[in-house]
Amino acid sequence: MYLVFKRAYLITFLVLLFCLSYSQNSMKDSVIHISKKDSIAETDAIEIINHILHPKKKLDSLSSEQKSHKKYQFSILPGLGYTLQSSFVANVSGNVVFNNGVNDSTNLSAIVGGISYTAKKQLLFYIQSDYWTKNNDWNITSDIRYYQYPQNTYGLGGYTKELDAVLVNYSFFRFYGTLYKKITPIFYIGLGLMADKHWKVSQDNIAQSDFDKYGYSRESISSGVSINILSDTRDNPINAQKGYYANAFVRFNTTALGSNDNWTGVVVDFRKYFKIGSKKNVLGLWSYNWFTPSGKAPYLDLPSTAWDPFNNLGRGYIQSRFRSPDLIYLESEFRFNVTKNQLLGGVLFFNAQSYTEYPSKKFEKVIPGFGTGVRIKFNKHSRTNLAVDYGFGIDGSSGIFVNLGEVF
Repeated sequence: MYLVFKRAYLITFLVLLFCLSYSQNSMKDSVIHISKKDSIAETDAIEIINHILHPKKKLDSLSSEQKSHKKYQFSILPGLGYTLQSSFVANVSGNVVFNNGVNDSTNLSAIVGGISYTAKKQLLFYIQSDYWTKNNDWNITSDIRYYQYPQNTYGLGGYTKELDAVLVNYSFFRFYGTLYKKITPIFYIGLGLMADKHWKVSQDNIAQSDFDKYGYSRESISSGVSINILSDTRDNPINAQKGYYANAFVRFNTTALGSNDNWTGVVVDFRKYFKIGSKKNVLGLWSYNWFTPSGKAPYLDLPSTAWDPFNNLGRGYIQSRFRSPDLIYLESEFRFNVTKNQLLGGVLFFNAQSYTEYPSKKFEKVIPGFGTGVRIKFNKHSRTNLAVDYGFGIDGSSGIFVNLGEVF
């Protein structure tokens, strides 16, 4: 599950591949027997790394069953790597998964965060949370970010080319916070505050970009309130194997709350997960639809590739590759285990995004993406995977996409 600065761990990935290779040669030492029925139990990278560093120490001082019931499960991953949008990057990211209730009476809560610095002089910090109170009576979500972010933009609509790239430099701050109240056992209504600020905005000197045509500004503020509905039956927010997630909100940006202009945004986010067979294989489906039905949103706040809350939309394309006032997005992903101890897995995915053309506001083109990837179980107790994918798009677009957690 996450943001752009979690997206490349070249050195860490090579270390984990070494750990995987090592584990195949010492599987007898790596296995924890939970019951007589289980000849091979789950193994994760943390256990294997600890076993390499401390070969004489037992893999776990607690049994797998005991440790899986610890209230807090932490996963922290420093790394060096490379991404399409950042070039070489150094970063630290992590998550903590915990439960405020008893057994299945309360959904798992999660906090994810990270900081990174890239070869393109991009500085990024974020922290996001999804907090459930006991018995799921209340749900509190937040998204806080600060970027110093030179990045290419390619214009509006689905017909833009990579040669249309224009470098835009800006600073960015976001604060989103939403409080949900349970109305029925699976249905919530929420009220939120949403604010996005871009400042010190500059672009390369060219004759006239789509940014200029749409309305270039050195600074923009979008702030207002949102009305939200939510239904979430997932068994795990980091790596769901069953259930669904449905969230929709209307965002009312208003000058009364500091926004530069009055405009409205609508987002509908739906995800569904199906267990396939008896090997914990999963089929995941994701639909993300993002519209600006009234007013004129700032250019940098428009729907765009990989600008969903976890920056994962549109694998196969660089972030900001496509942009427009309206977006329809669909993705499917098949997740399967490769090793019996579930240390190593794989995925196959396909996605399609479509943007309205500007200023006609018509959907004219479907932009496909597809690819495959590997999954290394980083923390079996929170079900956190290191996800390394290679995606392809049209016009020769391709690249590596890395997350700590599943993409959706």
